[in-house]
Amino acid sequence: MTGIPTRPIADAAPAPAAPPSAGFRALAGRLRLPSQPLVRHLLFFVLGAVFFYVVTVNVGAYNDYQIGEIAVYAVVLGGLSILTGLNGQFSLGHGAFMIIGAYTLALLQLHTHVGIVGELVLAAVVAAGAGAVLGIPAARLSAPYLAGVTLMLALGLPQLSAQYGSVFGGEQGLTTTPPVAPGSLSAERWLAWIQLFCALVVLVLLANLVRSRFGRAFRAVRDDEIAAAVSGIHVARTKVLAFAVSAGCAGLGGALLVLSTGVVNVGEFPLSLSIGLLAAMVLGGAGSLVGVWWGAVALVYMSTWSTSLSQHLSLGTSAAAYLSDAFFGVVLIVAMLAAPTGIQGGLRWIGRRLWRAVAGPSPRPPTDGRTGAVATAPVALTPGGPAVAPGNGPSPSPDPTADPARATTRLDLETKERSRP
Repeated sequence: MTGIPTRPIADAAPAPAAPPSAGFRALAGRLRLPSQPLVRHLLFFVLGAVFFYVVTVNVGAYNDYQIGEIAVYAVVLGGLSILTGLNGQFSLGHGAFMIIGAYTLALLQLHTHVGIVGELVLAAVVAAGAGAVLGIPAARLSAPYLAGVTLMLALGLPQLSAQYGSVFGGEQGLTTTPPVAPGSLSAERWLAWIQLFCALVVLVLLANLVRSRFGRAFRAVRDDEIAAAVSGIHVARTKVLAFAVSAGCAGLGGALLVLSTGVVNVGEFPLSLSIGLLAAMVLGGAGSLVGVWWGAVALVYMSTWSTSLSQHLSLGTSAAAYLSDAFFGVVLIVAMLAAPTGIQGGLRWIGRRLWRAVAGPSPRPPTDGRTGAVATAPVALTPGGPAVAPGNGPSPSPDPTADPARATTRLDLETKERSRP
């Protein structure tokens, strides 16, 4: 039996030192987030709650009020991001759904005693029902017509307050009572905690909805309605569901907002609010539930910054009233030019670039230069034994005479090659 030729084993060379990026990648592998969506979202909920608690206990009452407003607009923008960014439906009338939620809470406080939790839940449910009613005909409308219908809703719905003044309080509106703070806690901080808690709960629920089969149906309808219908998705029902979810978030946001203002009337929800909500959603990043916080911060602080700027420039009252909208528009244009995917998309792009700079490019397996396929090491077959991978030197060739079947096959191939013309 012919043995396999061997060669002396050279002295083992020292292993090359691992690059610095290997340590960062190993650390990232250990700090990987949980793969289960609900566990991962609950982890973000806890981290967000701790962050906002630390912030609110170290600021004043007015800053607590502003942080609560940020949480309110985050709720509304989260629903709008699901409707527009995930499902592809445009709405210019989300201020109308905020009005529905606000008046629902005020009427419940005036005529019932269901508690703050029941009032907020019913406000969201009533607004979601209104959104479902509007979503039935809206499911048959394309983007510009749907935007026009929602815009007319935002213009026409506030007139009901003046038409039915005995129910909705007319131009004066209805008053609301904020929840009583426990112990020596200030009312502004307690209300801000309630608003932040509602915002975090809503965003966790929306994040799980996005990762569920309903979220996949939303994206499929947005990308191609015909392909979604062929795949078995009920397009109209999916659009109505997205509209109802978005309207429910807007109604909850409107109810939380009037708890801070103490009064609900049509002046609290102008048409510019609906347009500003859509602009803030695009500014933060359409379809991003993290980006809604950036849009909410812009909505709250743009008016403060514009007021300070108007006072610094000694502008008149009429000019200062429109400076906030102009300032917001300029910021939106600049942000879209610098980051077309919104602030969150731009930060994600910067994070990827920094990670590549620190940790280096991802290691890739060697590929064949001609075909682009992943190159694999050749395997030498040993007669009568297992496969042996070649070493650093040339691979040992098996003796064809050791196997009569292999020798015959090789002889036949050589004969055919010679017989070819």
